[in-house]
Amino acid sequence: MQLTTARFDAMPEDEAVALLLDCCSSRTWAHSVVAARPFGSRTVLLTTAAAAAENLDGDDLADALAGHPRIGERSEHAASRREQSAVTTADADILDRLAAGNREYEERFGHVYLVRAAGRTASELLEILERRLGNDPETEKAEMRAALAEITRLRLERIVTETAGSRA
Repeated sequence: MQLTTARFDAMPEDEAVALLLDCCSSRTWAHSVVAARPFGSRTVLLTTAAAAAENLDGDDLADALAGHPRIGERSEHAASRREQSAVTTADADILDRLAAGNREYEERFGHVYLVRAAGRTASELLEILERRLGNDPETEKAEMRAALAEITRLRLERIVTETAGSRA
């Protein structure tokens, strides 16, 4: 589904929230973005959505992370399947290392390893994971928040266009 910013601004609140929850599973995030309407432009919507994602904390951040599968695991979420499509063709060694790295990451940081998978190979995702395992908790929290905002933005960009019929 694609719609213009003007159509998004005019949507009933419950429909707009439901649409946003497909981009980020935090209800607090979705409600805060909807409450900031009207945006008037796609740029303002995307900037507002990214800032709201980066500012999530506590249970709201946990809700957002809960909407993301581990890298290399099958997901029911269409966006996650599309974003991780390169991982499905990875060789067994890389998949095994990703699975082990996911476990180590979760033990170290207490949440799923979150990274923008779209446009990256399984090898790149593994390399990023291995690098991030060396982060201190504060550095990793910043990287995870940036990844959440980036993923959310990419998903929202696929849905909301600037003008009718555009693929902007």
